[in-house]
Amino acid sequence: MRRQVWITLGLALVTLGASAQWTNPAEDLPAYHDAAPQPAKKLPHILAGKQLTGPSFVYPWQVQVYKDAAKIPNVLYQLPCYCRCDRALGHTSLRSCFEGLHGAECSTCAKEGLYAYRMTQKGWTPQQIRDGIERGEWKSIDLKQPGA
Repeated sequence: MRRQVWITLGLALVTLGASAQWTNPAEDLPAYHDAAPQPAKKLPHILAGKQLTGPSFVYPWQVQVYKDAAKIPNVLYQLPCYCRCDRALGHTSLRSCFEGLHGAECSTCAKEGLYAYRMTQKGWTPQQIRDGIERGEWKSIDLKQPGA
């Protein structure tokens, strides 16, 4: 009986290992756009002004990430969001998170947005920023220090 269990476990591991060669990591990337939006394309506005008040904006960082996002909307359009809101909310890029309240309610979106803003200020391209996000560099962002 014990031998059958070990054989079954061994076969399961071999099957799992063999199927891994058919998975495509690129398919698991969150949604984003390869290039900036066309000038004629009408996109929803990033929330601003009086829209940055109320129960979703109780911390200063929540307002600041939206203000920063509004400065780099075309960069955010070209970036994925690793909270996977593309699956849950139908978002098409990190920019989508700031067109509604999601960017204020999700620390992943907020950290990625602040990371994107800081790297843009350093002269990074959207591709370089996307690579940094894919490496998880946004995880080190401290939202309590948005200007740092």
